[in-house]
Amino acid sequence: MENGVEQFVVQLKALADPARLRIVMLCAKGECSVSELTQVLGLSQPRVSQHLKQLCAVELLERFRDGHFVYYRLRAGGPQAALRRKLLALIPADEVSFSDDIERLRSLRNTGDAAADDRGTGSRSLHRALVELTVAAPVGDLVDIGSGHGRILKLLASRARRAVGVDIDPDARRFARAELLLAGLPNCTLRQGDMYRLPLGDNEFDTAILDDVLFDAERPTDAITEAVRILRPGGRLLLLTTTGQREFRDQAARLASWCADSGLRLAPARPVPAMQPKWLLAVATKHDAATAAA
Repeated sequence: MENGVEQFVVQLKALADPARLRIVMLCAKGECSVSELTQVLGLSQPRVSQHLKQLCAVELLERFRDGHFVYYRLRAGGPQAALRRKLLALIPADEVSFSDDIERLRSLRNTGDAAADDRGTGSRSLHRALVELTVAAPVGDLVDIGSGHGRILKLLASRARRAVGVDIDPDARRFARAELLLAGLPNCTLRQGDMYRLPLGDNEFDTAILDDVLFDAERPTDAITEAVRILRPGGRLLLLTTTGQREFRDQAARLASWCADSGLRLAPARPVPAMQPKWLLAVATKHDAATAAA
């Protein structure tokens, strides 16, 4: 692939086709499947597939598989990231046809009850507690392990450089993908995977969340160890689980034991809300990271 000015020209030529331009703008808003793009654009599947192939060839888009589905998204990172940002900045985002496309995509992904995974006042308290944690240290690159319907991603994505949700349930991922589009969070992506074998590289994230999965896990310490693997030095592991007044102390003690077995230092667990807790929230760090910070 050419570099610099030559690649810029190649990408400009790829965007000269109105259909390809519309595809790029849709994929900039969220991950899209071929069938979704076909319905939104009103084009045949072979035609859309050909456009996608060209856009991937010039490194504007990238494809990935999620279960039985293949999705496309705006290419992130890499040596040409700044060049892509400059190119996309030239596209008039207020173009009516782009807005119409997004509305059609949102309509296709209509999930009905957008609050189905909400927890009422407990969710608002959880939001405040998570935001307070970002004051002390930025979220940076975030991964939500056990992302479900995307509740935590929606809460924290605007504070993250990028956000990745990992879940083993394909229906949950499809729901979350729709919710993230409706919420206007293009920096989020969803991945198929389980907590024992994450489809992510070593030292890739600044913040990882084990999202209400540990107390149903057969091997909780293995799940914690796997989450630590993908954290950068100095990164934080957030441990989140549903709880009640009676369960809180026992759950906090078990979390502390699992973290100790995994070589982590666990800060005191926090009940959220404080009076009638619905959540337990705790922060774990590697011993060496905590020592260095001190």
